[in-house]
Amino acid sequence: MSVKVTTLIENSPGEHLALKTEHGISFFIETDGHKILFDTGQTGTFIDNAEQLRVDLTSLDYVVLSHGHYDHSGGLRSLTQITTDFKLVMGQGFFEEKYGYKNNSYEYLGNNFDEKFLNDQGVEYQFAKQQLTELVPGVYVITAFPRINKDEVINPRFKVQREGSFQPDPFDDEVLLAVDTPEGLIVMLGCSHPGMKNMLDAVTSLINRPLYAILGGTHLVEANESSLGISMDYLQNDDLKVIGVSHCTGQIAMDQLATSNKRYFHNRTGSSLIVA
Repeated sequence: MSVKVTTLIENSPGEHLALKTEHGISFFIETDGHKILFDTGQTGTFIDNAEQLRVDLTSLDYVVLSHGHYDHSGGLRSLTQITTDFKLVMGQGFFEEKYGYKNNSYEYLGNNFDEKFLNDQGVEYQFAKQQLTELVPGVYVITAFPRINKDEVINPRFKVQREGSFQPDPFDDEVLLAVDTPEGLIVMLGCSHPGMKNMLDAVTSLINRPLYAILGGTHLVEANESSLGISMDYLQNDDLKVIGVSHCTGQIAMDQLATSNKRYFHNRTGSSLIVA
């Protein structure tokens, strides 16, 4: 069984200079005849990049959205203009209104669509109700991550509006995607707000397969020096052969990985991971 994961959009440009970039992420996964999209960036630009890369987005089986922040879900509206023939999967609480708080002001960071939009467009959708859901053989959505690594703390600037008041956002809606390969699991992360280590620990506790690769955002950009050091040590896992993190990982963390971990590569717009 071969697996190919293509990064349709990410913050940084790659060698293909016709591709456009933005603060966001989107992965296109091909495995065993199935096509899955994980996140949609913040606009429809990932669709233009898909055309450049000769990726057909009109025959998707599933679209999975990692959490309800604009830079991961914002391109869905544009996707529905070319196809609605897919099943959409989100975490519970995905449609809660999300904000960032800074200097006594709130800025909306959430989705640009709601359930009415999905119903109007005829999009079939579901919320991940179990901690582990197998979409197709060997492809898993995982959510409800136990918060066991005490150094992983969500920045209190992230808020969710509930019943007329702003509360700290626990990111209970966050999900990841894990794809089994002959080499082990490829894990795709959106932003890892519940904590990268918490999320990867959940994968290994639920699926009896080694971690082969991790791709996506780890939110180490906001980790303090101590927590960052713990995370760098964690990524020295001998089973882990490919570390393609970027997006919200932060330049400091990526620079440290580049100098200390030979399994790291800067996953960027146009990158592909292929396991034959």
